[in-house]
Amino acid sequence: MMRKKSISASKASLVLFLCQMISALEVPLDSKLLEELSQPPTITQQSPKDYIVDPRENIVIQCEAKGKPPPSFSWTRNGTHFDIDKDAQVTMKPNSGTLVINIMNGGKAEAYEGVYQCTARNERGAAISNNIVIRPSRSPLWTKEKLEPNQVREGDSLVLHCRPPVGLPPPIIFWMDNAFQRLPQSERVSQGLNGDLYFSNVQPEDTREDYICYARFNHTQTIQQKQPISVKVFSMDSLNDTIAANLSDTDIYGAKPVTERQPVLLTPTGSTSTKVELRGNVLLLECIAAGLPTPVIRWIKEGGELPANRTFFENFKKTLKIIDVSEADSGNYKCIARNILGSAHHVISVTVKAAPYWITAPRNLVLSPGEDGTLICRANGNPKPNISWLANGVPIAIAPEDPSRKVDGDTIIFSHVQERSSAVYQCNASNEYGYLLANAFVNVLAEPPRILTSANKLYQVISDSPALLDCAYFGSPKPEIEWFKGVKGSILRGNEYIFHDNGTLEIPVAQKDSTGTYTCVARNELGKIQNEVQLEVKDPTMIIKQPEYKVVQRYGQVSFECIIKHDSTLLPAVIWLKDNDELPDDERFLVGKDNLTIMNVTDRDDGTYTCIVNTTLDSVSASAVLTVVARPNPPFDLELTGQLERSVELSWIPGDENNSPITNFVIEYEDGLHEPGVWHYQTEVPGTQTTVQLKLSPYVNYSFRVIAVNEIGRSQPSEPSEQYLTKSANPDENPSNVQGIGSEPDNLVITWESLKGFQSNGPGLQYKVSWRQKDVDDEWTSVIVANVSKYIVSGTPTFVPYEIKVQALNDLGYAPEPSEVIGHSGEDLPMVAPGNVQVHVVNSTLAKVHWDPVPLKTVRGHLQGYKVYYWKVQSLSRRSRRHVEKKILTFRGNKTFGMLPGLEPYSSYKLNVRVVNGKGEGPASPDKVFKTPEGVPSSPSFLKITNPTLDSLTLEWGSPTHPNGVLTSYILKFQPINNTHELGPLVEIRIPANESSLILKNLNYSTRYKFYFNAQTSVGSGSQITEEAVTIMDEAMASRQVDIATQGWFIGLMCAVALLILILLIVCFIRRNKGGKYPVKEKEDAHADPEIQPMKEDDGTFGEYRSLESDAEDHKPLKKGSRTPSDRTVKKEDSDDSLVDYGEGVNGQFNEDGSFIGQYSGKKEKEPAEGNESSEAPSPVNAMNSFV
Repeated sequence: MMRKKSISASKASLVLFLCQMISALEVPLDSKLLEELSQPPTITQQSPKDYIVDPRENIVIQCEAKGKPPPSFSWTRNGTHFDIDKDAQVTMKPNSGTLVINIMNGGKAEAYEGVYQCTARNERGAAISNNIVIRPSRSPLWTKEKLEPNQVREGDSLVLHCRPPVGLPPPIIFWMDNAFQRLPQSERVSQGLNGDLYFSNVQPEDTREDYICYARFNHTQTIQQKQPISVKVFSMDSLNDTIAANLSDTDIYGAKPVTERQPVLLTPTGSTSTKVELRGNVLLLECIAAGLPTPVIRWIKEGGELPANRTFFENFKKTLKIIDVSEADSGNYKCIARNILGSAHHVISVTVKAAPYWITAPRNLVLSPGEDGTLICRANGNPKPNISWLANGVPIAIAPEDPSRKVDGDTIIFSHVQERSSAVYQCNASNEYGYLLANAFVNVLAEPPRILTSANKLYQVISDSPALLDCAYFGSPKPEIEWFKGVKGSILRGNEYIFHDNGTLEIPVAQKDSTGTYTCVARNELGKIQNEVQLEVKDPTMIIKQPEYKVVQRYGQVSFECIIKHDSTLLPAVIWLKDNDELPDDERFLVGKDNLTIMNVTDRDDGTYTCIVNTTLDSVSASAVLTVVARPNPPFDLELTGQLERSVELSWIPGDENNSPITNFVIEYEDGLHEPGVWHYQTEVPGTQTTVQLKLSPYVNYSFRVIAVNEIGRSQPSEPSEQYLTKSANPDENPSNVQGIGSEPDNLVITWESLKGFQSNGPGLQYKVSWRQKDVDDEWTSVIVANVSKYIVSGTPTFVPYEIKVQALNDLGYAPEPSEVIGHSGEDLPMVAPGNVQVHVVNSTLAKVHWDPVPLKTVRGHLQGYKVYYWKVQSLSRRSRRHVEKKILTFRGNKTFGMLPGLEPYSSYKLNVRVVNGKGEGPASPDKVFKTPEGVPSSPSFLKITNPTLDSLTLEWGSPTHPNGVLTSYILKFQPINNTHELGPLVEIRIPANESSLILKNLNYSTRYKFYFNAQTSVGSGSQITEEAVTIMDEAMASRQVDIATQGWFIGLMCAVALLILILLIVCFIRRNKGGKYPVKEKEDAHADPEIQPMKEDDGTFGEYRSLESDAEDHKPLKKGSRTPSDRTVKKEDSDDSLVDYGEGVNGQFNEDGSFIGQYSGKKEKEPAEGNESSEAPSPVNAMNSFV
């Protein structure tokens, strides 16, 4: 909302003046508007004030201007009119004031040197350019001069003068040799700002004949060369030799040796100097000193500090460079040259002057008739510049008078201007170091309001953010602006809106209800205009699932999520950054729709990852840090300190922990004396510790290494430490695991584990082996052996105990007294067999054997146990012999009985018993014979059912493979099975044991029977075998069924039925495609209740069951409704009482007598089911015959 304030009458004139000055119109930079409005000229482009041109090329002096109407151009040269039409070499570009002076076609640049100024003029005024000074560049040759060789004594200073020709602009100087190689410069030899080459002190290596100064003139791209300068340096030794050769022995002369000298300044000379520099330029101060040793230069500012960030040192600190100097940089600068003999200094008094520079440059004024305004021109400089005004390029004092204009120093005040007051004014600010010239026009216009913003422009912003609705306008007088919402809305006011001077309406916090049409109205005394714009407020873009901090192991995989929600009308673009830069160009980085995945992560991937979501209206971002962890880097800089005989301190520097803290350090050692290349564990310390005190053994050449450990794993080992050889000492310990065991009946083999190399504690490791018979009053027998681990004592009694000890010793002495161990001399075979062997038969497969132990003295060794040898002699049922296979059971320790399992029933066995020691087995006891009783037989070897008739079946079988006794009979049980697989009454028949076949008669025709068959001994019945079979149907009916299927008339009938069905299907298909409807009756027939449909042939299963033994598939459920397969086996499922429940099992089990009968039996079957069901179940074949 625009606000107005009341003011007092006494201050009205001042406030009016300020308001008029502030309210001066600014013409918007609208191309269409600028084309329509009248405007005084404005210089837009001009050549530099000091314009150095290449004399070989055409001279182009630029002068471009704009205005309405387009301005015309004219030039002055050296203050007088330059008539370009009279000079054929000069042309002006069309629609431009730019001059082109043709030098390349015969003109000379020198003829056109001078001061040029351009004037651009139209009916509203005239603008002028700067004074443009044209000077052609010059690159003159070096003057011929004869250069004498420079002969210099070693250590003296030297200056090689360049003195380049004066060029325009000044040339760039550098020194090179004949091979066009730059001469090396240093603190001792360097080039000054004037181009001379300074030697603080010369050395013999400075001798050469090709010191050449080059001057490069950049404007003309030419290089001028000075004649080579020769320098010869005489050393003191060679100079003395030369003098001595030319003088007599009586002459007393000697050149002084090279002497050191304190610094003396070569440039600038004297103790003080002055320097004037202009504001904004680069200040260069130089001090070069002679002296030996070469002096070092230091700079200070007296009474102040050198300006920070703008001070630089060049040319080995001999040049002080301060950029962008200002008046504050004025003062005294001291350079100090110093060497070990003293110092020299020079003070440079610097004064910073200033060419004029703007404080307030005049600005263009656009006023309405009757308005007031001001032009202000304020500049500063040192000395203070003089301000002068021009009107249309003419000094304002002699310009046509304008009653609305008043000049007041650096200000021109305009009052009640009229259209004729339009003009271009020039402000000139000048002092002795330069000038400034600025054009500013006063354009008096009377224009009705114009709105420059496009009609119906659409603005889109995000909710809760500012909305800026433009209403760029122009008019003279300046129009007033009002805003409305909607076509017929009221004027907008209140704190929720901000009205800017340029016409823009700002809604600080736009909401969804801010959406709509807004109208801008501009009016002044010459008219009124309005414009509508549209505002749409969108939902903000949000990241609803931000990436999260991740820790991943090196070479692993990691993903960052970035799930966004945005306005449906905006199209988001998702960008991922790493450390605020683009993602690496690496195929390991996979950018998905909502995530970033990094494969095979490396250490370089560590950093901050940022998800940026950009739309045309807003941008949001979220970041997460990725920490890549890995095993630590190995420690380094291992150091041994505090070396003692039995300890040393080891320290190290940890390697990079790779983002996972080090938990501990493992210290390993290598014994370079005894086991080079083999590393052993020494100790470990916490990860915060980097030193450890290590216990050492004597006579070990230690090297240590350290391994760092973190949660990820172990680092590579560090580089080994330096070696440390400890002193020798007596052994600290004796061999371990000392044993005495005889290998022969008359010896004792003493063995031990030798000491390791570092346990020897010194050279010459040996062992003292001692022994004596236990419980006998004998002295110790000892022998010293080399570094071995075995000693054999011969001539000992058989298996007697010995006391044994082994002591270590080396060249320095013995280890502590060792402990004693008990050993035995060698064993021999036992002398006697166990006696009183007894056998008790437990059952048909198990027996228990007993024996008396042998006397221990006869064992002649360590009793290990007894072995029972047993074998089957023959089977009592068959009376046939076979290969005898002996079996052995071993009973450890002093045991006197044992069980013999797995015996065969009804068989004869033999056994004997032997005692066992470490040497072997003793003699066998006499063979003991025993027999096993009968057991139940295995199942018959087979059962076949053949020759089925209407009422009979023939059964054939084989005797059991293992009768396990004398067979007494066979038991046959059978029962019928009806169509629902229910079992009928069970019939049992006992058959003599000598029979192998049986014909069953008086059976039902076309009926399936299940048979159960097993053998018996006096002990009981063995496992059974089962089988199924079917009696055949009536022969006449079967013949008739076959005859019908082969009759021609039946085949023809079936073909006719198939043809009718095909025609019916075609008709139905055509009617359906034509959109026809079936009659209700047809629909009812088509959807009849399936419960009352007649049974089709395919719904039944016909045929005959076959033997389950012949086909394993009979154990599987039968599919409902399937046809009879070719092998006539009926399959059926979905029955609670399926044939699977009556299948034959093959699981073996133990019988009562302990024998494992499963390995001999046939297929195991459940007990046959008893029942009263009728065996006269309706036959499927009968049903078929009835159907036919």
